[in-house]
Amino acid sequence: MIKVKRVYEPLEKDDGIRILVDRLWPRGIRRSQIDVWLKDVAPSDELRRWYNHEPDKWEEFKKRYFEELSRNPKVEILLQLIRKGNNVTLLYASKSPYNNAVALKEYLEKVLKV
Repeated sequence: MIKVKRVYEPLEKDDGIRILVDRLWPRGIRRSQIDVWLKDVAPSDELRRWYNHEPDKWEEFKKRYFEELSRNPKVEILLQLIRKGNNVTLLYASKSPYNNAVALKEYLEKVLKV
């Protein structure tokens, strides 16, 4: 199962493996709150700056981000964890509901055909 939640939300038993998928480490978060930091699956700096969490750019952002992900070998790490039956929680810091973790979940589910 793939979950998505803000890194500042409380830990839950069913979070499984907690994976930070942001390029930047969030303020005030201890390393012990996160199991894996996969900053390399985050959008490129160029894409992140262009998007700037503007909702009207959401669909184009996802298209560009999915293209980046399709060429990113680090995505395989996530896919392996999920295929092993692990619960995985993708963590993000943004206050916006239009963020890379939500898009990443959508991408992973398409690849896995969930």
